[in-house]
Amino acid sequence: MAIFTQPQQLVVPLFQRPYVWDEENQWAPLWQDIRRLAEFQLAHPGTPATHFLGAVVIQASEIPYGAMQAWSIIDGQQRLTTLQVVFDAAAAAFDVLGFDQLTGQLEALTHNPGVFLADGDVALKLRHTNRDRAAFDEVMLADPPITYDGLQHHASLLVKGHRFFADQVRTWLTEDEDSPQVPELRARALTNVLTQSLQVVVIDLRADENSQEIFETLNARGTPLTAADLIKNFVFQRLAAEKVDTHQAYRELWPFETKFWEKELSVGRTLVSRSSLFLNQWLISRVGEEIGPKSTFARFKHHVEHEAGRTMRDLLGEIKAQADTYEGWTTASEEPQRDLNVVEMNVYRSRAADTEVLKPILLWLTGPGSPYSADTVDRVVGMVESWLVRRLLLRLPSGDHGRVVADLIRAHLNVPDTDLALRVEEYLRRQHAESTYWPGDEEIRAGLAGESVYRRFKRGRLRMLLEAVEDALRGYAGPTPSRTGMRVPRLGFPIEHLLPQKWQSHWPVPDLAGEVDRDAHVHRLGNLTLITSSLNSTVSNGPWDGEKGKRAQLEKHDVLLMNRRIRDVSADGWTEKLIDDRTATMVEALLATWPVPEGHVGAVTGRVAGEGGDTTLKDLVVAGILIPGTLLRARAGAWGHAECTVMANGDLQLDGKTYSSPSGAGRQIRKGATNGWVFWELPDGRRLKDLRAELASGTAGGGSTPV
Repeated sequence: MAIFTQPQQLVVPLFQRPYVWDEENQWAPLWQDIRRLAEFQLAHPGTPATHFLGAVVIQASEIPYGAMQAWSIIDGQQRLTTLQVVFDAAAAAFDVLGFDQLTGQLEALTHNPGVFLADGDVALKLRHTNRDRAAFDEVMLADPPITYDGLQHHASLLVKGHRFFADQVRTWLTEDEDSPQVPELRARALTNVLTQSLQVVVIDLRADENSQEIFETLNARGTPLTAADLIKNFVFQRLAAEKVDTHQAYRELWPFETKFWEKELSVGRTLVSRSSLFLNQWLISRVGEEIGPKSTFARFKHHVEHEAGRTMRDLLGEIKAQADTYEGWTTASEEPQRDLNVVEMNVYRSRAADTEVLKPILLWLTGPGSPYSADTVDRVVGMVESWLVRRLLLRLPSGDHGRVVADLIRAHLNVPDTDLALRVEEYLRRQHAESTYWPGDEEIRAGLAGESVYRRFKRGRLRMLLEAVEDALRGYAGPTPSRTGMRVPRLGFPIEHLLPQKWQSHWPVPDLAGEVDRDAHVHRLGNLTLITSSLNSTVSNGPWDGEKGKRAQLEKHDVLLMNRRIRDVSADGWTEKLIDDRTATMVEALLATWPVPEGHVGAVTGRVAGEGGDTTLKDLVVAGILIPGTLLRARAGAWGHAECTVMANGDLQLDGKTYSSPSGAGRQIRKGATNGWVFWELPDGRRLKDLRAELASGTAGGGSTPV
């Protein structure tokens, strides 16, 4: 971090856009990269490891004689600002723990020494001149321990980012409570990473150079080298040094020159080539470390030079063997009628669920010379798939999934075949954090009983769950699945609502409470099914009974067992009670497909209750918390004059028009996306979100007062 070591001021010009980085897209991935580097240093003392963050452009500013050097940031202000926030947040965490020396090392990267400051100067090395200045200065100059909610600019992304990194650092330093020396050791490793391992290319321009031309050149479109490209170059340089015939090796041992491997896949929000993704997963399977996509080449190079203990030719032969196996899994998983084995089915389900996180485990278990029997492989894959799918069913945080997979591999690299399955089971059962635990049966039952899964799950993931239910009915669940039949074809069958989404025309109810109950059931698991061909909209939204009703069409055109059971039990009409019963039955099928060990509960430490995110205005009216006739006012600000009225059916009336949601009414006022639960206030000053939280917690003490 040489750019921050000198006494100077790096100035964000007024014309630069405000700070926009956030947790999901930038902070969390950056912290994962930093944490991985620190953990690598702890595991490999004295071994250098770096992480490249990109290029920045700064231009010298004309300054008075005797003043500190100042630079205008032309490109890269988002990453430079974030790095300053990371350094200061880590320093704040160190200060609270009493690590004064390490705190001082990080402060030297963010604050200029007092001897270089004139009267009235702010010590910060990075200075914003746009609207971010006040928030950045406030949080960077705050004394630890920082009370973030008490800061004037607590809602700023800069303050939220500082809080995020401080929380992550503090948690990582202290998560091993049984080892009192761990916090200081980790703090030293983290300091080394922050001061030495994070790299940026700095292009510094004279005051008279054309900064705009440089900016446009750096941001022009191009085709960057992938991890596979970098590894390929390195591999063949090593082969040449080993006196290997590189042309023959390219023809026989380098598998990644086909369309299969060149295909780009979406991993999170990033597109990567399948070859780069595979090499990352293969590397994780070998070393048992979480490796970010940007670190694949550097970690591969280190593995080859310091750990593998093999010639490049032998190592490349092993990579090709696993690449061929990997391609075989993928090809088999795409055949809709094929009776897949456990690993192939895992590959299919992972693709349907839009996750790649378990692939390193598959590669680890099945590598060349693997000591593990087919039965052991199946048992371990079944357990880790159960762990992952159960977490997906509850929509639990996924940020630590990669770390758990890497830790599991590292902890079991040398475990013999006879012990592996039991040891993996014990490892998964020991996970107790919200971000890592293995949910038990009762939590799944409770979580899915009232969940609007159609709204909450992507279609591919939901279809995969419905296929699992059908397979369970065909005998493909439990410890001894039947092989007398065949699985449901994986043909992307349409997902159909039994009770229509537009139920009002043919499925009337007598009152508002009935409407609320019916709306709550429409998207539940028990109201969804797979059908072999789409029904036209007239049938799909039409009545249940009758010659042309939905029940008759299901009986006439469908062959799935899940639908045969519907036809058998619903001659008198499809009701909310039947939806609940079918939901419970389908959940049991999912639990049998992805079981947990007998007696496993899935205990979690430090869980915080939710705030009723699925609640509607109708729910509040039916519960008596929101009284019809209540006048809601827009929150203070430019829209403070706007008012709407709660109607008896739970809708809102605004300027003579009716809206079914508070966000819809708020959007009409603000002419843009609006969180109506925060936007609208009651006469007593509470917001709609407060009523929603009361209903969710069961603490509601009385209704609103109409005005």
